[in-house]
Amino acid sequence: PVLTILGLQFAFLLAGTIIIENVFYLPGLGRLVFQAITQRDLIVVESVVMLLVAAVIAVNLLVDLSYAVVDPRLRSRQ
Repeated sequence: PVLTILGLQFAFLLAGTIIIENVFYLPGLGRLVFQAITQRDLIVVESVVMLLVAAVIAVNLLVDLSYAVVDPRLRSRQ
């Protein structure tokens, strides 16, 4: 379950960037999303959300694939 928790923490980390980048006035995707939301620029919001969703899906895929390496019960089935 450690790998699953690490994968979920990545999603929480991405969600937290919006708050952190606005509090500390850092440039990045979080600040871009916040400015796009306040200016009602839906295309930018949708694009960044799709990018973040693709990143979360990729991390979840890597976590699932890493279970085949880490878990000996899955290796014995091959």
